[in-house]
Amino acid sequence: MKKFIQVTLLALAMSPALLVSDLANASSMPQSASPATANVYIISPADGATVQGTFTVTFGLKDMGVSPAGIEKKNTGHHHLLIDKAALPAFDMPMGGDVKHFGGGQTQTTLTLPKGQHTLQLIMGDHHHIPHKPAVISKKITITVK
Repeated sequence: MKKFIQVTLLALAMSPALLVSDLANASSMPQSASPATANVYIISPADGATVQGTFTVTFGLKDMGVSPAGIEKKNTGHHHLLIDKAALPAFDMPMGGDVKHFGGGQTQTTLTLPKGQHTLQLIMGDHHHIPHKPAVISKKITITVK
């Protein structure tokens, strides 16, 4: 039992070091291929729509499949939502906490945003949360929350 506890404590102590090592090597991780015809889009709300403070965003995807994070399967990925982002994330590394991840394979979400104008945009990520090559990115839409 004592040996088990020692091994467990060692593994826990090394976990942050392994994560930092993975992030340091992230730029060397290959991008998954996507079909040239793949298209991700926001079904609703429509571009220019006025919505309540809490509303549903529904995602669409053409010529690719949805697969949860961690599951490597050709021509699949999972959605990431950019809210009020001026720039796209880096294409050669995992997307971070500045985007909303849907690693369970979700195809819609409920958002609550403050009153005013906001932008929404989708980008697909592979099993490692890395954008595909070529990147599959939706048109950026603008909504107004009343």
